[in-house]
Amino acid sequence: MSAGTYTPRPGAAPLPRMIAAQTALETRMLLRNSEQLLLTVIIPTLLLVLFSAVDVVDTGSGASVDFLAPGILALAVMSTAFTGQAIATGFERRYGVLKRLAASPLPRWALMTAKTLSVLVTEVLQIVLLTAIALALGWSPEGNPLSVLLLLVLGTAAFSGLGLLMAGTLKAEATLAAANLVFLLLLVGGGVIVPLDKFPDTAQSVLGLLPVSALSEGLRDVLQHGASMPWAQAGILAVWAVLGLGAAAKLFRWE
Repeated sequence: MSAGTYTPRPGAAPLPRMIAAQTALETRMLLRNSEQLLLTVIIPTLLLVLFSAVDVVDTGSGASVDFLAPGILALAVMSTAFTGQAIATGFERRYGVLKRLAASPLPRWALMTAKTLSVLVTEVLQIVLLTAIALALGWSPEGNPLSVLLLLVLGTAAFSGLGLLMAGTLKAEATLAAANLVFLLLLVGGGVIVPLDKFPDTAQSVLGLLPVSALSEGLRDVLQHGASMPWAQAGILAVWAVLGLGAAAKLFRWE
């Protein structure tokens, strides 16, 4: 045995390996949190099953599930990328976790990248589950899958930016209250379950600019009506993504 075999070689791991390890950790923490599971899995599933089975809201012609499924997918993205991420990051900031991670070899931008990747992993699980349930309920999706993917990516970027902005500027308790309140308000007024045309004309023009409305209506145009690409809704999501991520990068406080 040659000398120096057991000599320590201190140093940071390769950056891709650090990001992958942090992504796996973030994903496990997200899935182990009972409140996050309630927001990301249980509530969207119950809403999809309940409103598809019971004719409570007039969703227009066709099966209710054809209208509801795209909106529930948008809700799932919002619950993970915005509500769940804002709450988790806000408390990590309060307890000093972010401060300690910022002192590690993992760059701050890489930490945020890992958080975003963990959100995407969770969303894939959500979408697979909700799609399977919707198909079992009689959903008949149409349209181009690439258009759906682009809308989901833009929606994730928009909600992630807003969630990180909230978590990085407000206290943890305020983030918890505000994120849940916004979730409930957008659930009701974001075109997820109640069609936007049920609201007054003045309210429709305002509600249509919300990210969850743009995402749910865009997904509905593709999956229910077979549109190629709803560029107006994609543009709204892109603007929210740029504004949210830009503001979060500038205003986020690590302590």
